[in-house]
Amino acid sequence: MIRYDLTCKNGHAFDSWFASAGAYDALERAGQLSCAVCGAAEVRKALMSPSVSENVKAPARRLSEPGTPLEKAMAELRRKVEATSDYVGDAFAREARAMHEGKAPERAIHGEARPEEARRLIEEGVPVTPLPFGPKRRAN
Repeated sequence: MIRYDLTCKNGHAFDSWFASAGAYDALERAGQLSCAVCGAAEVRKALMSPSVSENVKAPARRLSEPGTPLEKAMAELRRKVEATSDYVGDAFAREARAMHEGKAPERAIHGEARPEEARRLIEEGVPVTPLPFGPKRRAN
């Protein structure tokens, strides 16, 4: 695992963990990175210094628990979205378009779409908005 400090085109700074440097590069090439604050698709690695510590202490909280007010707000938003909408995965663009065209019953959905798919939906007048978090990934 490797952690990178990242910035978006709007100047937001955040960090994220990746399986490897190659995994980051592959996600970047595929356009699968987005800002954790505003959802912007233009994300780059920020300048970083090595983090070296001789006395590594256990964190005061679990890393999976939100700590900052922003992390808590994003966790609450995730809970609300997941509780009130259906996850459709990579079928998001197809499902959203079908509802917009009246070919499928309307319901709240969330899922994933490539940036070009999202742009087409917006151009077609389909009401969509990026979420400030990605899907939950299953561990091996």
